[in-house]
Amino acid sequence: MFDVIVLGGGAAGFYGAIHIAESNPKLQVAILERGKDVLGKVKVSGGGRCNVTHAEFDPKELTKNYPRGERELLGPFHNYCTGDTMAFFEKRGVPLNIEADGRMFPSTNSSQTIIDCFVGETERLGIKVLKNSSVVGITPLDKNKGKDDYSWEIKSIRNSYKAKKILVATGSNPKIWELLRQMGHTIVPPVPSLFTFNIKDERITGIQGVSTNASIKIVPTKVNNGKYKAALKNYTIHPSDLESEGPLLITHWGMSGPGILRLSAWGAQLLNELNYKFSIKINWLPAYHEEGVLSQLQQIKEIEGKKTVLRTKAFQLPKRLWISLVKASGISDTDKWADISKNQIQNLAKQLTNSKFNVDGKSTFKEEFVTAGGVDLKEINFKTYESKILPNLFFAGEVINIDAITGGFNFQNAWTGAYIAAQAIAKGL
Repeated sequence: MFDVIVLGGGAAGFYGAIHIAESNPKLQVAILERGKDVLGKVKVSGGGRCNVTHAEFDPKELTKNYPRGERELLGPFHNYCTGDTMAFFEKRGVPLNIEADGRMFPSTNSSQTIIDCFVGETERLGIKVLKNSSVVGITPLDKNKGKDDYSWEIKSIRNSYKAKKILVATGSNPKIWELLRQMGHTIVPPVPSLFTFNIKDERITGIQGVSTNASIKIVPTKVNNGKYKAALKNYTIHPSDLESEGPLLITHWGMSGPGILRLSAWGAQLLNELNYKFSIKINWLPAYHEEGVLSQLQQIKEIEGKKTVLRTKAFQLPKRLWISLVKASGISDTDKWADISKNQIQNLAKQLTNSKFNVDGKSTFKEEFVTAGGVDLKEINFKTYESKILPNLFFAGEVINIDAITGGFNFQNAWTGAYIAAQAIAKGL
């Protein structure tokens, strides 16, 4: 018998349990974790360094990094934001470092530091952590029929428990979503959110590892143009959300990097609808438009006529990428600027500012699998993170239909939701 049972031994689950027990030390709190280990996603996040949060301290600006949940998170972020997260860890001897791109990591650069902090806190506060306890049933109890004030019975594969309140922090767990659906909640079908693009194209073959800042835009193919337009309306996506500027990394299988991952998050539902077959247009020189580049190329032709095009450093681009785009324009290794035609120059300007690539499939971004989907946001009170359908049932983290771009934002959503839910739970007991 427990006052509170937290379902899920991940980031949101531990953070919530710790805050519940701290707010009311008399409460009996337990975490049920289906696996043999806890905090698995924390361990692999940020390449094993754990990207705890992001150095954006303005709640409104912070919400702009959430394709799903932007409107709902404004109030919660005013309540508990990045600075509060930093204070939580620093109070427990875990200072965070801010990197140039805004990502924040423990100063040890090891996710184990975060795991040790959480596990140590649960031991200090007397929170029971029950591993290998996959939940198979959640049943609301009729208080009128019993003498106790327990609201829930939770069945795991090992045992049965009663609790006054539940915090569901199970992440992307289809079995838990199904149990919630059976109890009356609407579950938005989950689709992958953070992923890289599979592209086979001669222009990027053999130049894997090249990274550069680029402007990228998702566009439909001729075949799926109708489906693309329908999906835009269906998921209320603005075309500007499908444009991104940032670092782009060429890989063995296609393209990755923050610029691509941002598009994968904003376009998650639409791209799933298109079965991950679509096109992207890339401007490799985001500071320029096609006419400006064409004008500059014509000036270079006049000044550097005796030099070969391939060996000229016309723009600040990685050398291997420049060579590839020059060749794609129909210009050979030995062609000099003076010898190339007007058509070849126009082709080069187009390759540099308006390259089109066909995407056919996706790949998971490292081990940091994130989904769009989960408990419908309309069914949650974001002042408390309590269910509007089932009293004494609370949510935090990725179990609800909120997800973010890469950079520590998904963790901040977990910390904020878990903290607010914890305060409401502790106050109500």
